[in-house]
Amino acid sequence: MKIIGDILLIISGLFYALGGLGLLRMPDVYNRAQAGTKATTLGTFSVLIALCFYYPDWAPKLILILVFVAITNPVGSSTILKAAYKHGHKPIIKTEDVLEGYYEEVNDELS
Repeated sequence: MKIIGDILLIISGLFYALGGLGLLRMPDVYNRAQAGTKATTLGTFSVLIALCFYYPDWAPKLILILVFVAITNPVGSSTILKAAYKHGHKPIIKTEDVLEGYYEEVNDELS
């Protein structure tokens, strides 16, 4: 069981390293956040599953943490990116801006 945990820890380190590389290489804030969020979510999953193999008694608590991370990481990332968009951080030209004018229309309807 310890070997499986070691393999999962190595995999999690690779996820974190690739996420850091994605933060450096991606062209805009949206792609960077996507790379960072996905990498940290998968890296955290691997660490938590590895800990389940090291300490089987902790498995229920670790699975609960895993579910919490699976829910909060994408929600937090999308909230931060929505705020970045509203404050004028536009996607790069190669990316289609499907939200162009959406928030202005919604704000006009609400007022």
